[in-house]
Parts: sequence; structure tokens; C-alpha cells
Amino acid sequence: MRRGAPLTTYLGWLYEKSKQFYVETLGFEVIAETFRDERNSYKLDLKVGKHDPIELFSFPSPPDRPSHPEACGLRHLAFAVEDIEKAVTELQLKGVAVKAVRIDHLTEKQFTFFQEPDGLPLEISDVRKAVFPRSATLRSCRSQSSLFLYHVLVVI
Repeated sequence: MRRGAPLTTYLGWLYEKSKQFYVETLGFEVIAETFRDERNSYKLDLKVGKHDPIELFSFPSPPDRPSHPEACGLRHLAFAVEDIEKAVTELQLKGVAVKAVRIDHLTEKQFTFFQEPDGLPLEISDVRKAVFPRSATLRSCRSQSSLFLYHVLVVI
């Protein structure tokens, strides 16, 4: 089985704000931008890091997806960074509200959250300090009450 996350797809409705956020604020590279007349919708292909693509779709009026309180399904998208303090400072200088950095008691890694324009929670995690014990991985994967997206950790 292939490791990693070869593609992440995200649907939003604030297309211009989302495009600006992912390209200018987060620094992702635009691969292609396509307007689909039949759907009145944009598709923006972005490159994160060296190889990880993200597709951003816009739709005129998509249904809301509950995030608070926690709902089943995709919880958040996580990005690995080399220096979390530097990443937090860069986000804050660009006007992004970032929560306080915490330490995961299972992995001992530093992480924090912020939101993108449509309200999707995004996580940054410091790869320098990431330790994920095998037993914790198995426990997390077996838990049906917590759907974490640690396998979609994209290095930026």
C-alpha cells in the first residue's frame, strides 16, 4: 500500500478568499486554475511542498458541514512544518488568528490550529519533535470515537 496522501480535495464557497489564503498566506503554488461552466464552479490545483497536491473546488451554495461541536467525517487538515514557532509568527504577521501551541501527550509533538476562510480547521505540527509510538498509532486507528487526520500530514 502506498504511504502518504497523494491528493487532498477541499470544497468551499468563498473561492477568492480561499485562493488568496492558500496561495498568498500559506504560500502554496498554483498548478492550474479551471472554471467549469457546467457547474458554475472553479477548480484550483495547488502544490504543497515538493509533491503533495490539494484541489480546491468552489460551488455557488454548498451545504454547511458542521465542525463545532465535533461531527463525523473529516475533522481537519494537518500540515507538517520544520519550525512551528516560525510558522506561527509568519501566520500571525499575515493576520491569521492562531491558537496557542500545545504538546500532544501521546506523540510529544508541538501543534496548533487556525482556520481558513470557510472555517475549516487547519493544524500545523512540528516534524522536528514528532514522535508517534506504535501503540498510540494502533490505538488511534482503532478508536471509532476520534477521527483524526494524522495520515494526511503534508510537509510544507
